[in-house]
Amino acid sequence: MQLLTQFKVGTPIGQLYLITDERTLLAAGYSNFAALCEKLSPADKLRKLISAQRGTWLATVIEDYFDGDLNAFKSLQVRQPGNEFSQRAWQAMRKIPAGKVITYAELAAKSGSAAAVRAAGTACGRNAIAPIIPCHRIIRSDGALGNYGYGVRKKEWLLRHEGVIE
Repeated sequence: MQLLTQFKVGTPIGQLYLITDERTLLAAGYSNFAALCEKLSPADKLRKLISAQRGTWLATVIEDYFDGDLNAFKSLQVRQPGNEFSQRAWQAMRKIPAGKVITYAELAAKSGSAAAVRAAGTACGRNAIAPIIPCHRIIRSDGALGNYGYGVRKKEWLLRHEGVIE
């Protein structure tokens, strides 16, 4: 059974915690490793997790994004557990170009069910691979930023970094 690796990378908005399986990113977020482990699939939760000082290939990609290469995350392989609608929502989020936002209603439609606005919000909230799967690019229909699992200030910073807001 393959090992999982956990490491963290300093970013302008705090430590980004990451869990990988060789070349696939399984979890990322600004909370802590324990919170990320809770979001892993049942099978991945059973795997041995080792700590690394730095995951060189992925740390470089993260640093590239924060240094201004807003498309750095595009080629990353990701995997997370979730129902069919959530999987479609996460795929739709990855298609939103840096510098653009869509509403929760638009995300629902792009995910295959225009009426599933709440489910779109739930998919954002359950996203285990932020900011790589860019749930921060989803806003309310009235133009307000809406929620973000790591706080609205981080969402605002990311959108400012991507040129959405000044």
